[in-house]
Parts: sequence; C-alpha cells; structure tokens
Amino acid sequence: MEQRISLVTLGVADLARAKSFYTALGWRGTEVEETVFHQAGGLALVLWDRRRLAADCGLPDTPPTGFGGIALAHNVRGDAEVDAVLDAAAAAGGTVTRPAAVNAIGFYSGVFTDPDGHAWEIAHNPGFTLAEDGSLVLPDFGG
Repeated sequence: MEQRISLVTLGVADLARAKSFYTALGWRGTEVEETVFHQAGGLALVLWDRRRLAADCGLPDTPPTGFGGIALAHNVRGDAEVDAVLDAAAAAGGTVTRPAAVNAIGFYSGVFTDPDGHAWEIAHNPGFTLAEDGSLVLPDFGG
C-alpha cells in the first residue's frame, strides 16, 4: 500500500446542513448522487449520509457518544488566520471546543467541531512548512 490518503469521507446526519456549513467556510464542492466532493489539495473531502457510509463500510451506525478518535487538521500561515478560521466556523454553526492558544507542544492552535461533531484542529505551526499550493511539508524529524 502506498503511503497516501485519497479521500476522507465524513458521515453526516443532514447533507444540506453539512454542505451549507462547509460552503460558509469557503469550501467549494460538487454534489453528485447525494454526496458532496471537495477537492482539498491532493485529496478529497467527501460529505455523505452517515447511515449509508456506515452500511458501505459494513459497520453498524451507532449514535455518536463523544470523541470518535479522529481529528482533522488544517494548518495556516499565521496566528491571526487560526483565529479567523475558528470565528468563521462558529459563525457557520460549528462549536469551538478549544479556543486558540499556544498548546503544550508550543504552537498556536484551536479546535472546532462541525455540526456533526467532526473535530478540526486549526494550527499555525512554524515548524511545518506550507507550500504555496497549501500542501504540508513535514520537517526532518531526524528519524
């Protein structure tokens, strides 16, 4: 298996609400057969009905009871942009679950959840270079 992620699919309770939320954040997607596809650099973020996604994965659709064990991250180029994205997410109907601050590792970040509870960390980590196209370049960790 190549070290690559092609799609991240978020199961949502209400596709129209989810599409509206991400549109309010500036994401542009294409709806195809009750699924919304967003090009996100070299991968795609997909919104799909939670029940249908669970069935497609061969899993039961149990109601969410808190943190699902996955957080998406969106790195930005400055601290002010962290604040702006968190403000935009809250205005669009998301919930800021961790206000922006310097975290335990030493960089500025905060977290919001979308209307379906999917966690997004918004971070300005000067040690992680963002290319002009927005792609992330990891530092040499010396390993």
